[in-house]
Amino acid sequence: MRRRRRGAWEHGRRARIRGGGRPAAALLALGLCGTGLLPAAAASAATGPGAYAFAPGARTVEGTASAAGAPRLDPGRVYRGSLPAHGRLTYRLDLADATATAYVPVTAVPPAHTDVTSTDGIRVTVRDAHGTACSFATARFGAGLSPRPVTALGKREAGRALCRAAGTYSVLVERLDTGGTAAPWDLELAPVMEPRLTSPGPTGAPQAWDSASPEPPAGEARERAGGAGFTAARTLGPGVWRTTLVPGRTVFYKVPLDWGRRLQASAELGGAAGHGYVGGALDLSLYDPVRGLADDVSLGYTGVRKPVALAPLPPVEYANRYAAPAAVSALRFAGDYYLVLHLSDRLTETFGQGPYEVTLRVRVDGRAHAGPGYAGRPEPDGVFTPTAQDEAAPPIGDGGGAGGLAGGGSTAMKAVAAGGIGLGTALLLVLGGWTLAARRAQTRVSAQKPTA
Repeated sequence: MRRRRRGAWEHGRRARIRGGGRPAAALLALGLCGTGLLPAAAASAATGPGAYAFAPGARTVEGTASAAGAPRLDPGRVYRGSLPAHGRLTYRLDLADATATAYVPVTAVPPAHTDVTSTDGIRVTVRDAHGTACSFATARFGAGLSPRPVTALGKREAGRALCRAAGTYSVLVERLDTGGTAAPWDLELAPVMEPRLTSPGPTGAPQAWDSASPEPPAGEARERAGGAGFTAARTLGPGVWRTTLVPGRTVFYKVPLDWGRRLQASAELGGAAGHGYVGGALDLSLYDPVRGLADDVSLGYTGVRKPVALAPLPPVEYANRYAAPAAVSALRFAGDYYLVLHLSDRLTETFGQGPYEVTLRVRVDGRAHAGPGYAGRPEPDGVFTPTAQDEAAPPIGDGGGAGGLAGGGSTAMKAVAAGGIGLGTALLLVLGGWTLAARRAQTRVSAQKPTA
């Protein structure tokens, strides 16, 4: 009988300890978010090396096999879906304004550790009511042979020879399979609407710009972890930044760029013990504010520290949209530009599980100026407005040095930081009180412990 009572007492004590630990851990995580020690994006990011943080509150949508009955996509909202193996899905886009331009970026997220080939990927096509293709774009996994989020941008551009009218358009998302995994891929769709200009703007691409490769910034690297998706991207200013990645991981950063500003970025993969070669070991991509791909570069790796850099890019100008090269036409609006890093999961086989050190060098130069006026609000509102700098990223100034475009850092961000520190301090005091109370309770319980 005594043994049974002792067993029941032990079980109850363990349950009390386990139960008391959960709220403490949850509040500790909240406190760390408030103090900036834990990224707020972590709350929406799934765990695991290949995890992707979908937009909070994204609506679930199921595409159809044909245009008949296809679900509608509203610009300004974010949607989440699934693309089956060898699948083709159709969505509907209703455009009431013939003078507005619509963008439909589609991000495909394959499961982690699945087999893919270099030519696996997705294709996004926008068609009018008569079946005429307005645009098509593809995104593939490339030489890294590593599953990662890839984004293709469909668009219906106002002023073009085709697809000029208002009306109903179809968005077709196709999976390009050449022998990879048969598992379905998750999708994130984030349609954007760009209004027309208030007055006629340029109708041709800029004639000339400085295409020389600028010197990358030097100095001591600062720690800066990336987010796990576009909406969880963390802000970077100019300078030298460092993070650590495990094979299979993809991280997202955003660099605010105003009209007239120019971005240059490079990534350097640190050395590792081992012998061999991994093609596409580190991938660096740049996306514009509507997630259109501007440039994508990757490096082969032999275990020796090595950098890779984006091609020289022009300053952000409205007229860039009329240029043929994607690296120029994507730099068509002010806003947040996304730097995306992916470390191939094939590194594990040759050089081990890591983690691996990656250094980002970001340079922003060019003189900011007022942009063209829009005859209405874009959807979502603010998509073409650069994000205010946060406290972990220095303000952006000419030549990538100190000094902000509007006189320094963001007052709002300073207030948020101060509030976060206050919240974190309060939570730590609460946790301290909980710990003391728990110890006293444990002492009382031990005093009441039955003898064997």
